[in-house]
Amino acid sequence: MSDGIRPGARVTLHYRLACAGEDIVDTFADDEPETFSLGRGEMDGRLEILLLDLRPGDHRSWQLDAREAFGLHDPALVHALPRADFPPQSELCEGLQMAFDLPNGQSMHGILRAIGDETVTVDFNHPLAGLPVEFEVKILAVE
Repeated sequence: MSDGIRPGARVTLHYRLACAGEDIVDTFADDEPETFSLGRGEMDGRLEILLLDLRPGDHRSWQLDAREAFGLHDPALVHALPRADFPPQSELCEGLQMAFDLPNGQSMHGILRAIGDETVTVDFNHPLAGLPVEFEVKILAVE
């Protein structure tokens, strides 16, 4: 029998993430499980911690408030950026999610919240920050 999930384990699972009664992701529906390595940032750490000690065959569901799921919405992560910083040919619209390159070579995703002549307001919070979610998993394999 396989050991339970530990940091560094490679996990294959079905999962469903829902918010306000609407599925955001559901690998059960398309019968295409996901495989990821725990602790490598492939899944949010607040969700990964729920998987610890689960074993193949385990099927669990959690109702998570915003703090337990993707955190509270942080107003400090909403920034007004100069419109001139965006390519002139880009079609910007509210709700568009974009990747922004950081000076250290990494990228960060943000959602455009307001488009003005001089500034573009970008929200760098997780898209589900501030919202309760349901998280359901069925563990298929642990390596």
